[in-house]
Amino acid sequence: MRLSWTGVVAALALLATVAQAAVVTENGYPIMWEKAPVELKDFPAVDADEVTINPWEYLQRMGMYRLMLNHTNQYMGCMGPGPNDSPLWGLPLQLGWKLKSGRLVDPTAASTCGQESGDPMCISPKSWWACVNYYLSVIPFLAAVQTGLIGDGDIKITVQSPPEGAEDYCTNFMDCFAKYPDLMSKWETFFKTVKAVSESEATDMEKRNQIMSTMWAAQQASLQQATTSCSERQKSYSKPEISFAVSWVSSADYVSAAYFQSNMEKSRRFMTPLPSRVLTDADSPPNVPDLSAEENHALYIFSWMNSVNKLLGNTLVNLWNKSMCSDAAREKGRQLLDDLILNPKFAVSGLLSILTGMATSC
Repeated sequence: MRLSWTGVVAALALLATVAQAAVVTENGYPIMWEKAPVELKDFPAVDADEVTINPWEYLQRMGMYRLMLNHTNQYMGCMGPGPNDSPLWGLPLQLGWKLKSGRLVDPTAASTCGQESGDPMCISPKSWWACVNYYLSVIPFLAAVQTGLIGDGDIKITVQSPPEGAEDYCTNFMDCFAKYPDLMSKWETFFKTVKAVSESEATDMEKRNQIMSTMWAAQQASLQQATTSCSERQKSYSKPEISFAVSWVSSADYVSAAYFQSNMEKSRRFMTPLPSRVLTDADSPPNVPDLSAEENHALYIFSWMNSVNKLLGNTLVNLWNKSMCSDAAREKGRQLLDDLILNPKFAVSGLLSILTGMATSC
């Protein structure tokens, strides 16, 4: 009997451990990373002088990230000695989490796009999450091609148009630049900066700051544009999911100002507490029974920060931005983010006083 009970306790402990994390990696890399195209020639639609990429197919959208990482890694030495220290790793990890949590599925249920029983590799143009990700995948990819980091100029790279009824997505650099000149310019600036700083005489800290500041400026521009362009698609989701989506976007204000180093390991740690499924109207965060304590805590923190900021008329974000005035302050900011998301015992009520003290010291 004692041996049986020991086995039950061990099994429950194992289940609890498994329940603590959303699935964001596979064999240590983003979901299906090893199956994604490595180079342009690996994409399905390749002719002698043209490559057509379908961003509505998961592996091909992931392949765009793989190309961006492969073609910038040689310039990222200042970010750290390892192959997974690039701050771009956060983007493909996000895409993998969206796939595994069902957030790339057609939320209207008008098609089987993204469903396990239908076409699991399909990315629905009707998904709000897929729409936001478009501005964080296709947009930077087109900018990377434009700056010459991807492709040799002899091969024409085109992005496949979305299915009928989703014509609001731009599909080439000139079209996107005409619609979003500031957004495209910021991503161009990032890719040019990555290459330029690798050749400069600046210190590694100075190089990191230049890379992080231009990358987060570009990501923020993508999110701001996506918030406007994708807003209609939010109507297909439950109120709890919409609330989480809004607070998830708002969280970028904090990570960007702190120059969060979104490498593989740090991004994985921050994404594992994210909700592992789409929230429904029956859910009442942060008390969702089938989500782990860590997931419920993350939902609480995202909601709390967004609500407090709204209540105080954007004071929390403004105070946070003012506090991130130096390398030391941003390091403290990153530790605060760690405490907020990963430490349930952290007293959130003291955050304003901590930030006030930091801002006063700037």
